[in-house]
Amino acid sequence: MTNTDMRPRLGAVALSPAPEGGADPAVVCAGLRKRYGEGATAVHALRGVDLTVQRGELLMLVGPSGCGKTTLISVMAGILDPTEGSCRILGQDMTALAPRPRAAFRARNIGFVFQAYNLNPALTAAENVSVPLRICGAPVREAMRKAEAALDMVGLGDKVESAPGDLSGGQQQRVAIARALVHEPQLIVCDEPTSALDHANGQRVMELLRRVGTVDGRALVIVTHDARIFDFADRIAELDDGRVTRVGTPGALAGAGHGATDPGPAPDGEDMPAVAPCAGPVDAAGGAMADAPHGGNGCRPSAARP
Repeated sequence: MTNTDMRPRLGAVALSPAPEGGADPAVVCAGLRKRYGEGATAVHALRGVDLTVQRGELLMLVGPSGCGKTTLISVMAGILDPTEGSCRILGQDMTALAPRPRAAFRARNIGFVFQAYNLNPALTAAENVSVPLRICGAPVREAMRKAEAALDMVGLGDKVESAPGDLSGGQQQRVAIARALVHEPQLIVCDEPTSALDHANGQRVMELLRRVGTVDGRALVIVTHDARIFDFADRIAELDDGRVTRVGTPGALAGAGHGATDPGPAPDGEDMPAVAPCAGPVDAAGGAMADAPHGGNGCRPSAARP
């Protein structure tokens, strides 16, 4: 489908209820420290991070490579445990959950867009997008229908049967975003979601993420080096050497520089249709990310077409 009036809306799958109430912020990090290794060779990725993300907010994390951005969002998503401190997500202390309940909580409530896509090369685009729904117990037919709707929403309605290896890097990025929006999580965490997109498609993806990621009490946290998308943020938090050094609105921080750089056009090239209104999101939060010092995500990208 290409007519925006005919686009299917993403419906909700019957999931266990997410934490309710607007009183609890989406994310509360207090005194977060993350250390890799011990002794003289230890790497201190986070050095006492205090940060709150409100429901309905789009927060961007910026800073130089190796400053701890990806480590921080991995702790937020329950993928990594902090060495010290606490992280409450939607009112739940993630460090208090055993592995199985934590994985179930992630599957219901968190959507993660990995920088390296993490698509299964043996599955079609639609099958990759359907994975979070299947994890949450949706029937195959329903999961595939909603996966196809999510792909149409990001401009890939004609690629539902394509394998990741037959897609460009930018198209794989958009499949990963569709997967993170399909089960309508309350927290969406993105690691460089526009890094493989040209300017026009990057702007359209950000319009989509902004539209679906901050409604109905949801929150969106984005790690980025892409200065072209800063104006989509409600607030920007600057990190350096594992610490949050400043937090403010894009306008307030504009004059002093953010430490992020514009990567320039990326090799996607295909025009992406304007986003259509939709009922909301999905995710691959159940995926595993290897521990990696200073924000590296330890993941390998799917094979991309040259």
